[in-house]
Amino acid sequence: MTALAGLVRGFADLLRPADGNAHRLDEWITTARAADLPHLHSFTRGLDLDRAAVDAALTLPHHNGGTEGVNTTTKKIMRQMHGRAGFTLLRHRILLG
Repeated sequence: MTALAGLVRGFADLLRPADGNAHRLDEWITTARAADLPHLHSFTRGLDLDRAAVDAALTLPHHNGGTEGVNTTTKKIMRQMHGRAGFTLLRHRILLG
Protein backbone atom coordinates (compact mmCIF):
# COMPACT_ATOMS: atom_id res chain seq x y z
CA MET A 1 0.00 0.00 0.00
CA THR A 2 2.89 2.35 0.72
CA ALA A 3 4.37 1.74 -2.73
CA LEU A 4 0.98 2.30 -4.36
CA ALA A 5 0.43 5.56 -2.45
CA GLY A 6 3.88 6.81 -3.49
CA LEU A 7 3.23 5.95 -7.14
CA VAL A 8 -0.15 7.68 -7.09
CA ARG A 9 1.43 10.81 -5.59
CA GLY A 10 4.19 10.66 -8.19
CA PHE A 11 1.69 10.46 -11.04
CA ALA A 12 -0.35 13.30 -9.53
CA ASP A 13 2.78 15.48 -9.68
CA LEU A 14 2.99 14.78 -13.41
CA LEU A 15 -0.47 16.24 -13.96
CA ARG A 16 0.84 19.80 -13.71
CA PRO A 17 1.99 20.52 -17.30
CA ALA A 18 5.75 21.07 -17.60
CA ASP A 19 8.38 20.52 -20.28
CA GLY A 20 10.21 17.66 -18.55
CA ASN A 21 7.12 15.59 -17.79
CA ALA A 22 7.52 13.26 -20.79
CA HIS A 23 10.89 12.07 -19.44
CA ARG A 24 9.55 11.94 -15.88
CA LEU A 25 6.65 9.79 -17.15
CA ASP A 26 9.15 7.28 -18.59
CA GLU A 27 10.79 7.05 -15.18
CA TRP A 28 7.41 6.73 -13.43
CA ILE A 29 6.33 3.91 -15.76
CA THR A 30 9.59 2.04 -15.12
CA THR A 31 9.11 2.41 -11.36
CA ALA A 32 5.44 1.36 -11.56
CA ARG A 33 6.29 -1.77 -13.54
CA ALA A 34 9.05 -2.64 -11.08
CA ALA A 35 6.57 -2.38 -8.17
CA ASP A 36 4.71 -5.43 -9.57
CA LEU A 37 1.19 -4.17 -8.87
CA PRO A 38 -1.19 -5.76 -11.46
CA HIS A 39 -3.57 -2.82 -11.71
CA LEU A 40 -0.72 -0.42 -12.36
CA HIS A 41 0.57 -2.72 -15.11
CA SER A 42 -2.80 -2.38 -16.79
CA PHE A 43 -2.69 1.40 -16.34
CA THR A 44 0.82 1.69 -17.79
CA ARG A 45 -0.18 -0.42 -20.81
CA GLY A 46 -3.05 2.00 -21.38
CA LEU A 47 -0.63 4.94 -21.23
CA ASP A 48 1.57 3.26 -23.83
CA LEU A 49 -1.34 2.74 -26.23
CA ASP A 50 -1.67 6.46 -26.93
CA ARG A 51 1.63 7.85 -25.75
CA ALA A 52 1.54 10.93 -27.99
CA ALA A 53 -1.72 12.11 -26.43
CA VAL A 54 -0.45 11.41 -22.91
CA ASP A 55 2.76 13.35 -23.56
CA ALA A 56 0.77 16.27 -24.96
CA ALA A 57 -1.52 16.29 -21.92
CA LEU A 58 1.42 16.28 -19.49
CA THR A 59 3.56 18.89 -21.26
CA LEU A 60 1.22 21.40 -22.95
CA PRO A 61 -0.74 24.03 -21.01
CA HIS A 62 -3.80 23.69 -23.28
CA HIS A 63 -6.93 21.83 -22.23
CA ASN A 64 -10.62 21.65 -23.06
CA GLY A 65 -11.96 21.97 -19.52
CA GLY A 66 -14.06 25.05 -20.32
CA THR A 67 -15.74 23.36 -23.25
CA GLU A 68 -16.46 20.24 -21.23
CA GLY A 69 -17.97 22.37 -18.46
CA VAL A 70 -20.35 24.05 -20.90
CA ASN A 71 -21.34 20.66 -22.34
CA THR A 72 -22.03 19.26 -18.88
CA THR A 73 -24.15 22.26 -17.92
CA THR A 74 -26.14 22.06 -21.15
CA LYS A 75 -26.81 18.34 -20.68
CA LYS A 76 -27.93 18.94 -17.10
CA ILE A 77 -30.42 21.60 -18.21
CA MET A 78 -31.68 19.32 -21.01
CA ARG A 79 -32.27 16.47 -18.54
CA GLN A 80 -34.14 18.78 -16.17
CA MET A 81 -36.43 19.98 -18.97
CA HIS A 82 -36.95 16.64 -20.72
CA GLY A 83 -40.45 16.55 -22.19
CA ARG A 84 -41.58 19.81 -20.58
CA ALA A 85 -40.89 22.53 -23.12
CA GLY A 86 -39.61 23.24 -26.59
CA PHE A 87 -36.34 24.42 -28.00
CA THR A 88 -37.02 28.12 -27.41
CA LEU A 89 -37.24 27.71 -23.63
CA LEU A 90 -34.19 25.43 -23.63
CA ARG A 91 -32.24 28.05 -25.59
CA HIS A 92 -33.38 30.77 -23.19
CA ARG A 93 -32.27 28.79 -20.12
CA ILE A 94 -28.89 27.98 -21.66
CA LEU A 95 -28.24 31.62 -22.57
CA LEU A 96 -29.21 32.78 -19.08
CA GLY A 97 -27.24 30.04 -17.32
